[in-house]
Parts: sequence; C-alpha cells; structure tokens
Amino acid sequence: MRSGNGLALLLIGFGGLIILGKLGFGLGFLFGLLIPILIILLGIVAWKNGNRLLGGVIAVVGGFILLGKLSFLFVWAAAIALIVFGISMLGRKNHTTRM
Repeated sequence: MRSGNGLALLLIGFGGLIILGKLGFGLGFLFGLLIPILIILLGIVAWKNGNRLLGGVIAVVGGFILLGKLSFLFVWAAAIALIVFGISMLGRKNHTTRM
C-alpha cells in the first residue's frame, strides 16, 4: 500500500458515511462527535509540533465541545446513581435519617 492510500481510504469512508446519512441512516450523532474529536486531535498535533499554548487552547476548546455533546451521559449516570443510592437506603437496617 502506498503512503497516500490511508488518507484516500479515510476520505472514501467519510464520503460513504455522509451518503448513508443522506439516505436516512441516522449517523448525525456520530458526526456531532467527530468535529470535537478532530479539534482535540488538531490541538494535540499543534502541541507535539512545539506550539504548546495554541495546542493546549485548541484541545481544551475541543474538550469542552465534546463535554457538551456528551452531557446527557452525565445526566443518565446521576439518575442511575440516585436510584442505586435510594435502593441501598431501603436495604439498610437502621432507618435513621441525617439532615
């Protein structure tokens, strides 16, 4: 395989995903995650090339964007934690409440 073939295959894959999205297969969420991940990777590349300040800023901005996209996971985790904590409180023998 030649050195440029990896990029060509990556572009073909992205193009195929875009076409699948236009045909009705729901890949919008994945594309919503793709941009922040690419921004983080761009920051890492800038960091490794010696521009640490710009690379760090770009990576942090990408991280905040990704955090915003995945914030629903934190809500789910908090809800599950509340349910588990409530169940564990029901299972205790000593039912004293602390306030």
